[in-house]
Amino acid sequence: MAGKPIPFPSFSPVCTLQRSLLALAAITLGFFTVFSLKSLHSPPVQYGSDLSADTLKSKVTVESGEIEDLSDVYHSPEVFGLNYAEMEKKFKIFIYPDGDPNTFYQTPRKLTGKYASEGYFFQNIRESRFRTEDPDSADLFFIPISCHKMRGKGTSYENMTIIVQNYVESLISKYPYWNRTLGADHFFVTCHDVGVRATEGLPLLVKNSIRVVCSPSYDVGFIPHKDVALPQVLQPFALPRGGNDIENRTTLGFWAGHRNSKIRVILARVWENDTELDIMNNRINRATGHLVYQKKFYRTKFCICPGGSQVNSARITDSIHYGCVPVILSNYYDLPFNEILDWRKFAVVLKEQDVYQLKQILKGIPNTEFIALHNNLVKVQKSFQWNTPPIKYDAFHMVMYELWLRHHVIKY
Repeated sequence: MAGKPIPFPSFSPVCTLQRSLLALAAITLGFFTVFSLKSLHSPPVQYGSDLSADTLKSKVTVESGEIEDLSDVYHSPEVFGLNYAEMEKKFKIFIYPDGDPNTFYQTPRKLTGKYASEGYFFQNIRESRFRTEDPDSADLFFIPISCHKMRGKGTSYENMTIIVQNYVESLISKYPYWNRTLGADHFFVTCHDVGVRATEGLPLLVKNSIRVVCSPSYDVGFIPHKDVALPQVLQPFALPRGGNDIENRTTLGFWAGHRNSKIRVILARVWENDTELDIMNNRINRATGHLVYQKKFYRTKFCICPGGSQVNSARITDSIHYGCVPVILSNYYDLPFNEILDWRKFAVVLKEQDVYQLKQILKGIPNTEFIALHNNLVKVQKSFQWNTPPIKYDAFHMVMYELWLRHHVIKY
C-alpha cells in the first residue's frame, strides 16, 4: 500500500543559499582531494596545460616509444615520458673545474666494486649532453668530490672532513652561485659510507645541497625528496643477465653474506636450517667452486636483501640483474628511483619484523603473481646498470631524471 507523499520542508532563501554554498564547497574539496592523491607519485608535467589526454599519449608514443612497453613498472608512464623528453632537451649541469684531479677530485679510483656507481656517474656526467661550460645557463651545479679516491690513498676520515670543508668553502668564496640558494641547486655524488662521513664537517652541504648517495639511511641525515638514493651496483657483473628462465628457479629463497646487522643475524638464526629457504650465515667460500654465489641467483625465485651496516645492499641490484625477485627486508629504505618506479611491481617489500614469517609470506605469493614480478623485473634491468657511453633509461639517466625533478622546486 502506497504511503502518503512526504511533504518537502520549506526553507528560507538564506538557508537555501547556505546549503548550496556548502554543497559546492564539498564538491570542490572532493575534486581537489582526488586530484591531489593522484598527483602524489606523479612528477610535474613541463608541457603546456592545454594538452589533452590524447595529445599526451600521442607525444609519449612519438618521443618515448619504449615507455608503453614499461607501463607496468612506472607510477605514471605518460608523465615520465614527457618529462624525460623535456629533460633530454633542456637539462644543464655545470661542473666546478677546481680541484686537483690527481689527488681527491674529478676522478674516482676505479669503475669496479662497491664504488662503481660513483665512478660511472663521474665519467658519464663529464661526457654527457647535460654538461654545460656556462654556469649562468646551468640548472644545477655538480661539486665533484671523490671521497673514494681519498680512501684509496689512505686518508683518514678526520682529514677527509677537513679536505672537503676547505674545498667547498673555497668554491663558496670564489663563485657567486652557492650563495644564490645557499647550495640548494648544488649536488654531490658518493657511494657507500665514505662520502657520508667525509662531509660531516660541513652541515650546510649536507642540509642544503642534494646528496646522491648509496646509503640513504635516515639516521645519517638522508632527507627524502631532497636527496637521491643511488643504486649500488657491483659492475662488471660476473655472469650475463637472467630472465625468461622461470622454469629453472626451483629454490624458494636465497641469502648468503656477513652477519653485520641485527636483521641479518636474525635471518640466519631463524632460517639457516630450513629445507626450502637457502639461507647461509656467512659468505660462500670461493673454494667451493667457480661463481657458486652468482649461479644461485639463477636458480632462485626470491633473493632476500636484508640491510647490512647501512640499509642499502648491492645484493638488490645483483638480484635484479640475475632475474631473481628481490625481497627488500629493511626499515626506512628510500629505494632507488622510487619516485619513478613502482617497486611493488617487481619486488617484495617487507619490514624487518616480517622476517619471522618470511617463508609463509613467500609461499603465499601465487605463481601467477611471481611470474608477473619476474617479467616486470626483466623490464627494469637496464635502469640498474651503468654504461659507457650511457644509454636511454640506464642508471645514469635515471639519476639525472631524479635530479631534474628536484631542480624544479628551487627558486631564486
